Amino acid sequence: MSLLSDLLNLDLSETTEKIIAEYIWIGGSGMDVRSKARTLPGPVSDPSKLPKWNYDGSSTGQAPGEDSEVILYPQAIFKDPFRRGNNILVICDTYTPAGEPIPTNKRAKAAKIFSHPDVVAEVPWYGIEQEYTLLQKDVKWPIGWPLGGFPGPQGPYYCGAGADKAFGRDIVDAHYKACLYAGINISGINGEVMPGQVR
Repeated sequence: MSLLSDLLNLDLSETTEKIIAEYIWIGGSGMDVRSKARTLPGPVSDPSKLPKWNYDGSSTGQAPGEDSEVILYPQAIFKDPFRRGNNILVICDTYTPAGEPIPTNKRAKAAKIFSHPDVVAEVPWYGIEQEYTLLQKDVKWPIGWPLGGFPGPQGPYYCGAGADKAFGRDIVDAHYKACLYAGINISGINGEVMPGQVR
């Protein structure tokens, strides 16, 4: 093993109770994910027990330069599948220092709707699908497609099996296992109709 690999795989629990908490939020475009890590004195399982934190919103397109502080409010905790051990991923909402949700904080509006008595009286059902397309690293072309060309007709790729139909299956399985390890309620995976497309 290389020195870097050794350090990345250090088991902190052997020498300290401290953990790494990776605070994660949606950036200014509404499509970008941002994060920063902090050290905590020990394991935490309740997001309300986590400290709020801040960042420079002018650097993420979420605040003007003269009033750039944005406050992170922890909302959910997941086990960190990358650092493992007692380390955690912390999903955060973003607020102004005055406690107002910033425009990219969509969960604040959703929480208000879901707390309405008419909605609380119901039992909602959700069917959320996260579809994605795997791209080749250097050419930004879908995996499983001939470079600069197009794949064969749709049909054999949907729920396909085998190296000539289930492109990137190792990446898909790694993503699936990481979600389950973290405690994310993921119900399954399958190949879609286009090569390299997964849900």
